[in-house]
Amino acid sequence: MPTPTTPLRIGPHTVQPPVVLAPMAGITNAPFRTMCRNFAEGGTFAGGEAKDAASGGKGLFVSEMITTRALVERNEKTMQLIHFDATEKPRSIQLYGVDPATVGKAVRMIAEEDLADHIDLNFGCPVPKVTRKGGGSALPYKRNLLRAILREAVSGAGDLPVTMKMRKGIDDDHITYLDAGRIAVEEGVTAIALHGRTAAQHYGGTADWDAIARLKEHVPEIPVLGNGDIWSAEDALRMVRETGCDGVVVGRGCLGRPWLFADLVAAFEGRTEAVARPALREVADVMVRHATLLGEWIGDESRGVVDFRKHVAWYLKGFAVGSEMRRRLAVTSSLAELRSGLDELDLDQPWPAGADGPRGRTSGNNRVVLPDGWLKDPYDCAGVSEDAELDTSGG
Repeated sequence: MPTPTTPLRIGPHTVQPPVVLAPMAGITNAPFRTMCRNFAEGGTFAGGEAKDAASGGKGLFVSEMITTRALVERNEKTMQLIHFDATEKPRSIQLYGVDPATVGKAVRMIAEEDLADHIDLNFGCPVPKVTRKGGGSALPYKRNLLRAILREAVSGAGDLPVTMKMRKGIDDDHITYLDAGRIAVEEGVTAIALHGRTAAQHYGGTADWDAIARLKEHVPEIPVLGNGDIWSAEDALRMVRETGCDGVVVGRGCLGRPWLFADLVAAFEGRTEAVARPALREVADVMVRHATLLGEWIGDESRGVVDFRKHVAWYLKGFAVGSEMRRRLAVTSSLAELRSGLDELDLDQPWPAGADGPRGRTSGNNRVVLPDGWLKDPYDCAGVSEDAELDTSGG
């Protein structure tokens, strides 16, 4: 099958190959972005450095979600989360906000203080603490509110490109993505990413790639990126071929597999080398490197290893590791303890056959928690104010 070759344009930035790391709360911090970029740009399991990072590299790697209120108030945790490595080009930041005025202040702060090169807006998060405030995947239902937020963001961004990520809608009875796409075009948004699920589906079932194709037909003026059920490089190529989308956004598929970006780059560049199938020894080396980077970023080795714990099960998916050892590795608090535990495993195990498929959350068919009366009128946004903003980031 032919390989897509058209570069993705995000404002002044060329993203080639057209592969984007999805913003994931608590995951896509600077260390994880570094891991993914190093593999995308030629790094190795032995720890080779990214080759092209200084010139912009390959792909686009977006920060985890940042709350606009916390950014405007210069919350200490938030200011750390927006820190980018000197080699990250372009610097891409995702914002969550519900109040147009607060979103506008946050975007102007980013532009005026040169905090990022690209701003993405989150209209896709389905978790209750976000939707119950009218944010994330709940917000596009309020068409006028969505328009007001996009208008403030694009106006405040100046020369910085503004993109948005969204879902199909709240549930099958409240589909919003086509209206939201048209509003985005009218307000000057540079590109749209669509996760082919509703908020009610969370991460269950199968992503609707046909919706991505329909959105591409509906808004031909700007790039459309597809998201959902990309577990391999072949999945990414197939999504582009089947939907006509301009690029892909990869989220859960790279959990415990930052080397997936090496496969993605090779596939989009038409190279035919074998897909990465690391043995457990190589995976263990990556795990220790990841935990080390987290400790350096946080400024405390123990806290870095504790933060790494959530990644252990993803990295070890499919390998023959007993339940007691998995528990031990998931409660380590030092690099020495992590390395020692890994060294007790059979590190010569080859990549397991069942480790390439779905990973991460798979829950679905959830009731979406919404503000009282949210569904009564898709245009009335009375009662939504800056009080609806989350006060901390990482949601």
